[in-house]
Amino acid sequence: MYVCGMTAYDFCHVGHARVMVVFDMVVRYLRHSGLDVHYVRNITDIDDKIIRRASENNETIDALTTRFIAAMNEDASALGVVSPDEEPQATQYMPAIIAMVAKLIDKKYAYIGNNKDVYFDVSLYADYGRLSGKKTTELRAGERVAIQQEKDDPLDFVLWKAAKPNEPSWPSPWGEGRPGWHIECSAMSTYCLGNHFDIHGGGQDLQFPHHDNEIAQSVCATGAAFANVWMHNGFVRVNEDKMSKSLNNFFTIREVLQKFQPEVIRFFILSSHYRSPLNYAIDNLEEAKAALRGLYTALRGVVDVGRATPNKNYIAAFNAYMDDDFNTPCAIALLHELARDLNRHADKTASKAIECAATLKNLGKILGLLQEEPQTFLQAKTNADNNTLDEAEIQTFLDERHVAKSTKNYVKADQIRDHLLSLGIRLEDTPQGTIWHRN
Repeated sequence: MYVCGMTAYDFCHVGHARVMVVFDMVVRYLRHSGLDVHYVRNITDIDDKIIRRASENNETIDALTTRFIAAMNEDASALGVVSPDEEPQATQYMPAIIAMVAKLIDKKYAYIGNNKDVYFDVSLYADYGRLSGKKTTELRAGERVAIQQEKDDPLDFVLWKAAKPNEPSWPSPWGEGRPGWHIECSAMSTYCLGNHFDIHGGGQDLQFPHHDNEIAQSVCATGAAFANVWMHNGFVRVNEDKMSKSLNNFFTIREVLQKFQPEVIRFFILSSHYRSPLNYAIDNLEEAKAALRGLYTALRGVVDVGRATPNKNYIAAFNAYMDDDFNTPCAIALLHELARDLNRHADKTASKAIECAATLKNLGKILGLLQEEPQTFLQAKTNADNNTLDEAEIQTFLDERHVAKSTKNYVKADQIRDHLLSLGIRLEDTPQGTIWHRN
């Protein structure tokens, strides 16, 4: 599987988080199903945006991309995203890129324009636009740009850009220059996975023209079918607009992590089907937080979970949902059903309770969820909780309340409980003692 990854010129936003989490979920489930998955997710480390941002920052391109690749990996790790097997960077695959452009020129699918750029001739690929359903006649009819003298057809796209002053460049048979964006992915994917592989993924916005262009140039260069299956995750929207840096309506992953635990963000993303739009709103994240806390609360107090055998019926139902185009909303609904079954058992040491908990954790793990100890998750404090108590302060109140209860001063004990509740700390008295979690 090859997935179009990030362009390393800024911090990743929630839209990027969706790409990371969705295809991480796909890889996890395919491996759970017994398949051997080789997962490649690329990094674009040279393009117009990167050059422009480095110039604005008065830093080298390498310094800029190195910094933001490290930040991306930190964000991905926080979200529980498993590292891809390979993470190629465009600048490291320049020989493969140049070789593919040369092959396209040799086969007459590409030509050198009047401006010394190399272009792919769209008219020579009969299936152009098949992935997105767009037709070349309609695309040409919709052109509203001035006639471009440097190429034969407005739809032809650049494979190699001739060098410009003060821009990075590499030597090629057509002179110094750098690759176009589309050819980078074709060269890296076929180099890492071969000319014909199983799954190609990315955001919905890449379907046209990026992925249509990838198909055209890859098929023409190699003669192979390229990818068997194309997967595109839906947009993350803010007030009905796509979240993007160009619209300046984005929220970075690290901004959201200041307010919500990483697993809450992951749960929020997987609660919608990967192909559907995902509406970013604080209320929606709060709902995800409450739902995930409900699952962790059900698991609290269950011991020896690792020794129990998960319930086969639940596993079969989970697999059926996931086999249906990775239907994570239904899979998560099944987790809630399991939690309700678990909550029906007052005795959390009973074999049936342990079986429910083992099944819940097992299925949650496939989605990258429910991996913390319940109390650790329920007691976790984010930067949004700065005005609430820390663990040491809470323990002081618990000690005072224990003394009050032991001296039968129940009025004071209740006052302490109510005071903590007003500060967002809920107490529960159990046979094993008093436990607490953030409300």
